[in-house]
Amino acid sequence: MFTIFFLFALVFSGSHEAVQGYCVADLGAAQTTTGYLCKPAKSVKIEDFSTTLQPQNTNFSKAFNISISPAFVGQIPGLNGLGFAAAKLDLFAGGIVPLHSHPDASEMLLVTDGKITAGFISPDNTVFVKTITKGDVMVLPQGLLHFQLNSGEGSATAFLAFSSPNPSAQFVDVALFASALDSAFVTKTTYISPAEVKRLKGVFGGQG
Repeated sequence: MFTIFFLFALVFSGSHEAVQGYCVADLGAAQTTTGYLCKPAKSVKIEDFSTTLQPQNTNFSKAFNISISPAFVGQIPGLNGLGFAAAKLDLFAGGIVPLHSHPDASEMLLVTDGKITAGFISPDNTVFVKTITKGDVMVLPQGLLHFQLNSGEGSATAFLAFSSPNPSAQFVDVALFASALDSAFVTKTTYISPAEVKRLKGVFGGQG
């Protein structure tokens, strides 16, 4: 199963291959639109090509009862220029990854434990939703709003593959309620009541 998953990850990366064998990221340098500058070859080590998955326990993950352990270029500098990355997603009971998009990457979801309901919304507002279980794979196209939620009784786990070594993400809830966007604008553009906007701003730590 994991062999199939990583073959999928390599397929994802097929159109983004580096011209040379590798270009290990110099994480101390500024990131450009094409990635990081290469480290000097003499300073490259085997550790640049591996990592131990570590959960990123943030206020965001705690609020939604999830844990995300990335294997992006920040964790594996050797991914720089290779066109793919991975992550482990743990959804605890009732956990949800709310509506978000990856402007620069498609995503592949492989469930290894539990039951996950995932879906995305197409540009013409067609909704695609499916409940998947252990061994199932689902693709979430680049740039489209999508979500994942734990629809089982216990915890659920999935491994994610992305068609970018450093995929970005924009979450609707965070953009609206963790930012400094004025509450009046949020109310006018979403039809959410001022009281609820104020409450959610408090939950997410937003201003305005």
